[in-house]
Amino acid sequence: MCGIAGIVSSDEVNQELYEALTVLQHRGQDAAGIVTCENDRFNLRKDSGLVRDVFHTRHMLNLRGKMGISHVRYPTAGCTNTAEAQPFYVNSPYGISLAHNGNLTNAEELKEALFAQDQRHINTDSDSEVLLNVFAHELQELRKLRVGAEDVFRAVAAVHQRCRGAYSVVAMITGFGIIGFRDPYGIRPLVFGERKTAHGTDYMIASESVALDVLGFKLIRDVQPGEAVIIEKNGRLHRRQCAEKVLYSPCIFEFVYFARPDSIIDNISVYKARLRMGDKLAEKILRLRPDHDIDVVIPIPDTSRTAALQLANGLGVKYREGFIKNRYIGRTFIMPGQQLRKKSVRQKLNAIDLEFKDKNVLLVDDSIVRGTTSTQIIQMARDAGARNVYFASASPPVRYPNVYGIDMPAAHELIAHGRSEQDVQEELGADWLIYQDLIDLIEAVQKGNPSIGRFDTSCFNNDYVTGDINQDYLDRLSKHRNDQSKARRMVEGSIIDLHNAG
Repeated sequence: MCGIAGIVSSDEVNQELYEALTVLQHRGQDAAGIVTCENDRFNLRKDSGLVRDVFHTRHMLNLRGKMGISHVRYPTAGCTNTAEAQPFYVNSPYGISLAHNGNLTNAEELKEALFAQDQRHINTDSDSEVLLNVFAHELQELRKLRVGAEDVFRAVAAVHQRCRGAYSVVAMITGFGIIGFRDPYGIRPLVFGERKTAHGTDYMIASESVALDVLGFKLIRDVQPGEAVIIEKNGRLHRRQCAEKVLYSPCIFEFVYFARPDSIIDNISVYKARLRMGDKLAEKILRLRPDHDIDVVIPIPDTSRTAALQLANGLGVKYREGFIKNRYIGRTFIMPGQQLRKKSVRQKLNAIDLEFKDKNVLLVDDSIVRGTTSTQIIQMARDAGARNVYFASASPPVRYPNVYGIDMPAAHELIAHGRSEQDVQEELGADWLIYQDLIDLIEAVQKGNPSIGRFDTSCFNNDYVTGDINQDYLDRLSKHRNDQSKARRMVEGSIIDLHNAG
């Protein structure tokens, strides 16, 4: 999962791109990058680490220009080295930089075609570099000395024909402007907005509306599936549907876990969707155990708080904060190895014993992926004196890997893969385990925008919306994503890091 942003302004954009990344930091803590354009010259800074650690005063001073794009990453394809931090850059044609959120499911085929047919070299294992080169090649095929909006729309249409999978993109063409486009399924979010100033109208494209809010931009709407939005450097705005066929299928896991609760994506309030998830869970618990003995509902910070509060209200029991979170450690879901992931749970959370002692506690989390975190948290609740520890997940069992930009583990590393809910309960060590039903999750999210007839729910039901995923692909993905493979790639030599201001 990644976060992207792009701005065209009447003033310098470096500080605002930095601020946008700080509010999108939840979407990736592995690396960050900003590229700006001034006088037809790109200025780039990217590195591994949090936004605050990547950019120092000397870097910000060099990031001059009134348009630019930015990116925060945690990796879904490729390694974790600095060379694969984004944005990426190619000098032909025109000079193009690109930042991408998602995952191309036909990246290997495209890489071979780019070499054999397009004579383009891919320097990293990142599918984002593949996507950039596909876009660049399609622009180059037009053989224009100067690029125009019509040319960009034609190139995006060609990208849709060649690329499969999930991709929300911001790109910048030297001397021209910024482009945002979204795959024909709209799997990953992308919004755009405007800000009126004394010098004209500024425009911004971002993964989530919260990035627009903090900078004073007014949300116009979501970029539609298959649509491209062009903002020329003079502030002229163009929009066009570039895909022949679209099927609106946003990833439902955005609403469960990734997006900030104060964001509106796909015209759905993330906060209200999570409230409704809590309502649905309460209804299920009362249906299964109308005479339940739950004394208190305690959320696992932070994502589950909204659903947990509404769940407690629905059950008519107390809601309490039983865990205090150390905010200076990353999400365990994003941690690169299982041992580090296990260690980080105790570093991240500390129990308040008095909220647990001699009580039947219902812990609530947004999801259960590997189960590593959940198992330790359940034990922490017991150690704090809980009489019984029940556990509720605001989402259904995660049984299959996500192939559209979420770095979920290999299938065999998912605790619910090949197991019944009772098996998972015993594996976690809970006294009772309650999962959200998939139909209830869909209803909770869909109520915010009934016009969306389908969501990508592949990690729950193995139904991949792009229709091109088979077992061979999942097996290759499993070999690439398991912890051993990641550890091996991290110790191998780094790739040449090009065009980066250190």
